Amino acid sequence: MSISSGTLYVVATPIGNLDDISARALKILNEVDVIACEDTRHSARLLQHFGISTKTIACHDHNERNASAGIVELLQKGQSVALISDAGTPLISDPGYVLLREVHRAGLTVCPIPGVSALIAALSVAGIATDRFVFEGFLPSKSAARRERLKQLVDETRTLVFYESSHRILASLDDLIGVFGAEREATMAREISKKFETIRSANLEQLQAFVAGDLNQQKGEFVLVVAGAKPLTDTVNAERILAILLEELPVKQAAALAGKLSDSNKNELYQKALAMRKITSGLSGDE
Repeated sequence: MSISSGTLYVVATPIGNLDDISARALKILNEVDVIACEDTRHSARLLQHFGISTKTIACHDHNERNASAGIVELLQKGQSVALISDAGTPLISDPGYVLLREVHRAGLTVCPIPGVSALIAALSVAGIATDRFVFEGFLPSKSAARRERLKQLVDETRTLVFYESSHRILASLDDLIGVFGAEREATMAREISKKFETIRSANLEQLQAFVAGDLNQQKGEFVLVVAGAKPLTDTVNAERILAILLEELPVKQAAALAGKLSDSNKNELYQKALAMRKITSGLSGDE
């Protein structure tokens, strides 16, 4: 493959292990006229490691509008440009959106050079449904705003994927438990492809205890993959089974059996059974 003039290449780079870079990515980075970096100092270490001496320019959150105009001009003059972020696939919770919009508006050519993405890497090992998922990126930094955002997602049936930082991981897990419940299934992927990589699958309460109990697990970069809510039809079916069982069994036993039959949370069904039994008792008293 030869480099095409006037083309913007969106190039994925490693998120930890440098061996994850593709041969095609290395060829592109060596042969383009310019590399647009989220942080030129950070990317310099990657480029030096592979002996790449291509000219670099900065394109990040604080200068993207001005930088985009300059990059479009370079492309219009027939130069080739590669866009990279600090790690992973550009634009996935990284800068580049403004640039890509301007390049498309100018009618210029863009070309993806696929590679590493923490989002996809975490999904691939989560053991949670991946046929339908929602990527939410980073949740708000303040707890009140974070909980409000989570409340909007509490009934989402698709798998949810979040990025999180080391200084907010415990607070975010607390808020996830507070909104989604302790029993919601989740997987934490920490420091993917790096020396101290951790992949842990459990419910949210167990994950929170695991992270809180080990300071090392509070360091690094995190991806949280959270199971979606049970579809409404499943909830209705579980409650129908519960109502039938309550006619013959005690509350605790009925809830446990209904949970097994409907693959639903037995603790939630227990609370529902108590409410059902209370209503039934009240009706009996009125009679």
